[in-house]
Amino acid sequence: MKRYSALSLLAGALTGHRRWSQAWRTPELRKSYDVVLVGAGGHGLATAYYLAKKHGIRNIAILEKGHLGGGSVGRNTQVTRSNYFWPESAAFFDHSLKLYESMSVDLNFNVMLSQRGILTLAHSHHDLEALRRWANAIQVNEIDSELLTPGDVKRIAPLIRMDGRYPVHGGFIQRRGGISRHDAVAWAYARAASALGVDIIQQCEVTGLTIAGNRIRGVETSRGPITTSKLALCVAGHTSVLAAMAGIRVPVNSMTLQAMVSEPIKPCLDTIVLSPIVHMYVSQSDRGEIVLGGGADVYTSYSQRGGVPVLQETVSALTELFPAFSRLRLMRQWAGIVDITPDTTPLMGKTPVEGLYISGGWGTGGYKAIPAGGDTMAHTIANDSPHPLIASFGLDRFASGALIDEGAASGVAH
Repeated sequence: MKRYSALSLLAGALTGHRRWSQAWRTPELRKSYDVVLVGAGGHGLATAYYLAKKHGIRNIAILEKGHLGGGSVGRNTQVTRSNYFWPESAAFFDHSLKLYESMSVDLNFNVMLSQRGILTLAHSHHDLEALRRWANAIQVNEIDSELLTPGDVKRIAPLIRMDGRYPVHGGFIQRRGGISRHDAVAWAYARAASALGVDIIQQCEVTGLTIAGNRIRGVETSRGPITTSKLALCVAGHTSVLAAMAGIRVPVNSMTLQAMVSEPIKPCLDTIVLSPIVHMYVSQSDRGEIVLGGGADVYTSYSQRGGVPVLQETVSALTELFPAFSRLRLMRQWAGIVDITPDTTPLMGKTPVEGLYISGGWGTGGYKAIPAGGDTMAHTIANDSPHPLIASFGLDRFASGALIDEGAASGVAH
């Protein structure tokens, strides 16, 4: 793998950028692999990388029915944070944030991490008390969190309307939170995994699973059968569809979650602002666009378009809190598919079928969990035993009742 650097960039410029090597290989599909991962999104790519890097397993295939990064990893608002309430969630997502903090160096690819902070607003005394308890819980989990007065909020985000329909009574901020470039994260893991020998097979749809004696034996694809003893499903909103091929019913509901951006303007918002009450969060991209998202659409769907009512509600919430943005033109809108569990906590680990693993149920937290999701799933697959950080995230919690309800920390309505 050619190392990127300022010198290599200069050399590329002097040669007209005609001699850059391919970022990742385009291999032919083989008949057998030690591990097969379904889904060349963030979690599939990260899992493959850590399997090869940390566990020495190189005979790996990632199967993608479309193109690399064409699913939810490229259809989100790029937020990275670890301000979760329960200790299990906090430990997992803070591990992910720490991996994000070193990712550009570790993978030799600039993922443009900008730790500008994420500010959560309180619009009543009741909200403020709830946020106080949330912030205290985060601090108990040894994660940074700071309660803010209305004056603090105004200094951090001067354009916020403090005394409108939703008066701002304060809030709390995680200053290590921020945004990064989602395409760069996918490309970084793809490049690093490919250099370690992982085969990334695009335009290869999984059509069935081969199971014998309650054990995975292989997978049927649009490009022919593959034999393998370990298969992991990293397919976000299509988790239930793939799991059904193995006769497993998973407790997830797939819905559309949309986002949108305005025309670019000069820098005016240097943090992420989230309001759980009006179901809106907003940041400004490095290109100057105002990026905003809201709650999930209220119906089950595999669409990547989203509905007009949620779009209207999100824009209305934005202009209520930031009147100055009301004159901006909406430039484009997109949506991704989120698979939401009853307790809005990920679904990770082994399944009743030997050799079959699931990394799903991410809801609105899939992007921020990519590094930790890949690291812990790689450990789980390599050792056939759940990583300690995800031991509580398995399917068995729905039978035992040991749920981890992170509905509030999701930040938006589900």
